[in-house]
Amino acid sequence: MAWTASQVMRRAAILGIVPALAILLSKPSLAQQAEPCIGASWELTGPLASNGLGLRMGVETALAEINAAGGVLGKPLRLVTYDDVGEPTRAVDNARRIGERDNCIVMMGGGRTPNAIALREPLAEMGLPWMGVISAGTKVIEHEDGQNEWMFRISMKDRWVARFLVDNARQRSSDGKIALVYEGTAWGQGAVTDVDAAMRASGVTLVGKETFNLGDQDMSAQMIRLRDAGADTILLYAVDREVANMLRSMERIGWRPRIVSAWGMSGAFGQSVGSLADDILIAGTYTWTGQLPPRAQKVLQEIQARWPQVHTGADMPHPSGTADAYDATYVIAEAIRLAGSYDRTKFRDALYNVNYQGIVANYSPAFVRDNQERHDALMPDSYRLFAFYNGVIMQLDQTPYGQHN
Repeated sequence: MAWTASQVMRRAAILGIVPALAILLSKPSLAQQAEPCIGASWELTGPLASNGLGLRMGVETALAEINAAGGVLGKPLRLVTYDDVGEPTRAVDNARRIGERDNCIVMMGGGRTPNAIALREPLAEMGLPWMGVISAGTKVIEHEDGQNEWMFRISMKDRWVARFLVDNARQRSSDGKIALVYEGTAWGQGAVTDVDAAMRASGVTLVGKETFNLGDQDMSAQMIRLRDAGADTILLYAVDREVANMLRSMERIGWRPRIVSAWGMSGAFGQSVGSLADDILIAGTYTWTGQLPPRAQKVLQEIQARWPQVHTGADMPHPSGTADAYDATYVIAEAIRLAGSYDRTKFRDALYNVNYQGIVANYSPAFVRDNQERHDALMPDSYRLFAFYNGVIMQLDQTPYGQHN
């Protein structure tokens, strides 16, 4: 039976050899062979459960294809999932299970940036590679000490997202009066720095900034202040539940500016609020509506066969997250193949050599060694602006909102 590092340490304590073993086991490169599994900590229940469902669709579909073709290094690659309900402490507990008990080759993150930031030290301690596919916070990847060795991402990065959103907001604002609304978490607070920098670079000053706490139901006071400041366009960093409450607050005061949002909202949000979501512009990497390339169409059909609630591409619970997770699974499989073994350090190093044509982008290479910025695989040219229309995230040219005002 293969023992985890923590089990070895307990056994060593009995034998009185803890100090020597502690030195050995503190080095990730000396860890035992990992298991052929992707461990995931996702939002599977609670208000963000659509995130986890969307990621499951992408990963399980990719794994079915990979395993049908023989797996990786002759072994089937499997998925092990845990629910963190969007809470950082649970994400850390799940990471320990994935890294020590399950001994998976890699961990995949969910939607919340605060969770990902909380994982930075535990992942480094365990030498456990991590792949992000939704959480976009800049500091998830770009660590202050410049020592990010284990965290990678196939998703958006807020520093780049901020420039993208500011450019689109300026194009659509009638008088350049742009405001920022953000949740009071590590994600929202980190976005303030990124948006401020993007606004300075564009030569425009925000007319207001407003924040809120998770669970806040009435945001009328914040919206009144922005209305009175003359804001005609809002840059938004928020997720489903709080965006719905913000829109209802706007409705109560009879004010509805243009909203240009980071991708905190899911397809489930549009379904829950219906036409109230219409005309919200949202950044993302992929949508499954309209005419799809042949490979993406095949993936959609496979998802529809496994999840009957997906009648059309409009029913995808998190369109971009599903596409990112699908591509990330193939990148993981290719890195294992290049590593030639289920060794975490060799796998981590092989990620820098992956070249893969995905459905979101061509990853060539996926990541760059000794460059924290390029532990992000998706470049800004992969970013897209979509719109909610009839409660569905759609390509702009499929909606009435494609033209600049």
